[in-house]
Amino acid sequence: MHRITLILILFLLLPDMYIYLVYIVKKTRSVIRRSIYWLPTVVLVALYLYYIYMAGENALSRHPQSIGRLAVAVMLFAVPKTVFMLCSLLGILMRGISRFLSFAIFRTPFRNPRFPFVAHRLPYTLLGLILGTITFANILYGAIVGIKRFEVKDVEYHSTNLPKGFDGYRILQLSDIHIGSWQGNPEAIRQLVNLVNEQKADLIVFTGDLVNQQSHELDSFKEILSQLHAPGGVYSVLGNHDYGTYYRWHSRKEEVANLEYLIEQQKDMGWKMLNNDHTIIHHKSDSIALIGVENDGEPPFSQFADFPKAIQGTEGMFRILLSHNPTHWRREVLPDSDIELTLSGHTHAMQMEMLGHSLASLIYPEWSGMYYEGKRALYVNVGIGYVGLPFRFGAWPEITVIKLVCEN
Repeated sequence: MHRITLILILFLLLPDMYIYLVYIVKKTRSVIRRSIYWLPTVVLVALYLYYIYMAGENALSRHPQSIGRLAVAVMLFAVPKTVFMLCSLLGILMRGISRFLSFAIFRTPFRNPRFPFVAHRLPYTLLGLILGTITFANILYGAIVGIKRFEVKDVEYHSTNLPKGFDGYRILQLSDIHIGSWQGNPEAIRQLVNLVNEQKADLIVFTGDLVNQQSHELDSFKEILSQLHAPGGVYSVLGNHDYGTYYRWHSRKEEVANLEYLIEQQKDMGWKMLNNDHTIIHHKSDSIALIGVENDGEPPFSQFADFPKAIQGTEGMFRILLSHNPTHWRREVLPDSDIELTLSGHTHAMQMEMLGHSLASLIYPEWSGMYYEGKRALYVNVGIGYVGLPFRFGAWPEITVIKLVCEN
């Protein structure tokens, strides 16, 4: 936490210090005006330190909305300023290069370069202002509109092994609702449920991370989520957040009771949990196996999956696996089975995607969409909710409708 605090403060201070020394000091000698410039940064740092070090244990769980808004405020101030600083530094660099080339080629004095446009800092300052403003607007959009911009994605999975009775069968996937971040905003979840039911899918699956830290986050949303409906039912598995490992419990007994309560709540909602288990889905005189494992993530994420137990008895069937973390696919699913289709979540695409790219790709080889190894596939849903930072841009909250297509 101390390291994160240091990084955050540096992230705030570096562009502020640069802008202050290069621009503010030169524009005004008023101590009051110079002090006003620092006021937003001082307030943000003070609020951050309060929530982290003075708001008691489990501050993120007790004050999710406040901390989320604070995180967005930090982004709104720090990121555009950083963009402006980089453009300004580019102007300084180009000015230096222009002077050097003018002297090296034309032997002109450093004060009179032959490339005046390149050497002038004003275009780069204006560029910084424009890009900084665009960045500010995008962050604001992602925080206000982006988190609720539910997007339905229709995809197809083709297989020669799919029973003919399931040709055209539609599976709707949800993932990473993180209901704790929606406290006080039931209308958004009601909108989500209505949109899901409008798709009239044959089956609904949820691939983990229903809560952030505590199962009681679900209490006020249980009635809404229980309205999810599909002829084949609603099935779910656990994600890393569902175990409550990010909450400081007073005892192991409390932690176990928290998980048991979450499982009980899902049963009350009519969801059928597949914890290292499977079920047989019947449709038009044919059947396929739906398998679910507990979270199996790369360290430090929890590893509770019992994959051999979950698939036992499904040999020879067309099989679909629900596994929260997509890294499980390459670690165990591909080498140790012939499962045709795996559905995962977890990555959130780091809640930001631009032009088909995301920083999530630096951590996860498979972070969004459909991936193939031969005819076997993994689909990664970027999720509905968020943790800590109420922001999404590009990686809009996703409802995936997967149509199974028989190629026989």
